[in-house]
Amino acid sequence: MSLEHLPQDCFEQILSLTSPGDACRSSLVSSSIRAMADKDSLWGMFLPSDYSAIVSRLVTPIPYSSNKDLFIRLCRPNLIDCGKKMFSIEKSTGKKCYMLSARDLSITWACNPLYWSWKPSSESRFAEVAELRTIWWLEICGTMNSQLLSPKTVYGAHLVIKLANRAYGLDSLPSEISLEVGNYKSQGTVYLSANRKATEVDERVRPIRVLEERLRERTDGWMEIELGSFYNDGCYYNKDVKMSLKEVKGAHLKGGLIVEGIEIRPKN
Repeated sequence: MSLEHLPQDCFEQILSLTSPGDACRSSLVSSSIRAMADKDSLWGMFLPSDYSAIVSRLVTPIPYSSNKDLFIRLCRPNLIDCGKKMFSIEKSTGKKCYMLSARDLSITWACNPLYWSWKPSSESRFAEVAELRTIWWLEICGTMNSQLLSPKTVYGAHLVIKLANRAYGLDSLPSEISLEVGNYKSQGTVYLSANRKATEVDERVRPIRVLEERLRERTDGWMEIELGSFYNDGCYYNKDVKMSLKEVKGAHLKGGLIVEGIEIRPKN
């Protein structure tokens, strides 16, 4: 039987079991299939179940004419929660992605101008970033409830940073990284330099893995460190995902670290 001869509700059910990318590709087959693949009810299934609540949190409202139009617009990063977070969805899968700004993180002594300064940056998607002036106790933490993320998805948490030209003391000792949700916890260490090795220890994976260049360049001009990853299944539903980077063992001063935020996105 030709696809065009399938009942519309049957074809819509088939497409709903695929992905947004598959629906877009199928629309190229013929004009009749395109009409079914563009149906509002189908793209409503691809949108996050809580999309209405997400839209209500947008800093700048976005006009849209259909569910497919809304899906496409949400694929672009949008500021939410008074500009403290960024939200988007993966175009190919419809999975949710979040970024917590530096203002949405817990940074030890960030409110003291002797240690940290807050400044606007034309290279950031947020109104301001945090720059480390000088300190010996470095601790950056973020929290995200797993209920806000897409279920049955492997997520990675990435600290997004830059190193100022005056950066010093950041790679004298490795920084400790961790991610914890429910009874699962991963830990590791990383040097805040692209030229040093790091070791990651996952309590559910043996042996220890040695990783090269954990401080990675991004396409947006920033760098990132993966703090850890986890599978968002039913065991961790409505649990806080706690992510951190810290270096508190050395007594030496360090400075020049610029923090944009923590990005939580699905892993390929």
